[in-house]
Amino acid sequence: MSNSNFNNNLKTAIDAVRAALSAARMGTYERAVGVRAADDPAALALYAWNAAVSGALLAPLHICEVVVRNAVADALEAIYGSRWPWSATFEFSLPDPPQSYSPRRDLQSARRSAQTTEKVIPELKFVFWQKMFTGRYDIRIWNHHLRRVMPNLDPALSVRMLRQAIYRDLEQLRLLRNRIAHHEPIFTRTLSDDYKKTLDLVAWRCALTAAWLDVNQQATAVIAAKP
Repeated sequence: MSNSNFNNNLKTAIDAVRAALSAARMGTYERAVGVRAADDPAALALYAWNAAVSGALLAPLHICEVVVRNAVADALEAIYGSRWPWSATFEFSLPDPPQSYSPRRDLQSARRSAQTTEKVIPELKFVFWQKMFTGRYDIRIWNHHLRRVMPNLDPALSVRMLRQAIYRDLEQLRLLRNRIAHHEPIFTRTLSDDYKKTLDLVAWRCALTAAWLDVNQQATAVIAAKP
């Protein structure tokens, strides 16, 4: 259907899209914009923007995740060697709760069919890298390596404070990433802050990479275009 046909048959088109996406799903957007007429396209405009901004944020999130996991891997290599995923000492330092996410089982699964560390790293879940920033690793890892692998962190703050801030930021971005992955609404979030947290995490590792990311992303423009 062309744009002109869509606009000429607005109520029919809205009804069709609403049925295709489901009334329950569209209801979230209709309530958000206060739709009062059957031919009001505001909910569809918000839905389209939500989809567009979700897509635009994926590229910065992708770069952030790769940069953060490489920073953690850098620290792990310094302690356990280049084949740290196969280090028994490292493996048994990881928690293994029976009823919830287990970093130890994630590592075991990730390395099962991998022959090199480089193949293991992308197989580990986002949450694995986030969990590496818990207090249990301060003495063994972060007191010695956090400022080295993220050299642009605030020098006035303690390692503990910095590590906690990284964990919180990663939690914020993990929840955002999960909502995007499940095609859920993100329009109520402060997306400019989500983007800033993404950029900050990259900048703490490498300011030039953060600048390159910022120049090449479309997220801020789409965020600003919210209907």
